[in-house]
Amino acid sequence: MSRRVLLLHGLWMPRASMHWLARRLAAAGFAPEPFGYSTVAGGPDRAVPELIERLRRGDADADVVAHSLGGLITLTALRREADLPVRRVVCLGSPLCGSAAAEGLSRRRWSARTLGRSAELLRRGCAPWQGRAEIGVVAGRVPFGLGQFFGGIRGDSDGTVAVAETRLPGLADHTVVAASHSGLLFSRDAAAQAAQFLREGRFAPGVLPGPAGNPRSGGNERL
Repeated sequence: MSRRVLLLHGLWMPRASMHWLARRLAAAGFAPEPFGYSTVAGGPDRAVPELIERLRRGDADADVVAHSLGGLITLTALRREADLPVRRVVCLGSPLCGSAAAEGLSRRRWSARTLGRSAELLRRGCAPWQGRAEIGVVAGRVPFGLGQFFGGIRGDSDGTVAVAETRLPGLADHTVVAASHSGLLFSRDAAAQAAQFLREGRFAPGVLPGPAGNPRSGGNERL
């Protein structure tokens, strides 16, 4: 029987944005279930209880793969209900330590409302992880995205989230691939690393192609 994997999208994204990742995980032997939620009008106050209810359905444990804000929603749910039947979580480009881009958007009157009810969670991030589930993060390092124009993103980034913003203390593993923030949803490397973590609880080491086609280490960074 294929293992159940819930897929959570990020800010401003529809549930359909997880389609390509779902197909790759299904081909890898998993049973993906896209989970849609309101990122702006609803935010975590609505999404977290809905996710908790969804995770409690069924008789078997589940895994989660979440993009960006979805990772913050997932860790918030797991912290609120410590006994949720979740074994492993893969966060794709999630600013678990807080988002400089979200902080920058919040400072501007015209852009603050675009974050809606998710603003506070995006700005503050999550506390160091001490829960039962194993958490792995796949970060991107192709700086293509509008987020870099709104916040003081430092160091390597995916154009919206700095790699440093994804390194939450308590992670089981961390890896960086050649992808932009949105590109993590379409990246074969990101999907392969997600599947590897769901199976083994560790990412695969190795050399991944750089943004310009030059080899560059994309191996895992254990924390």
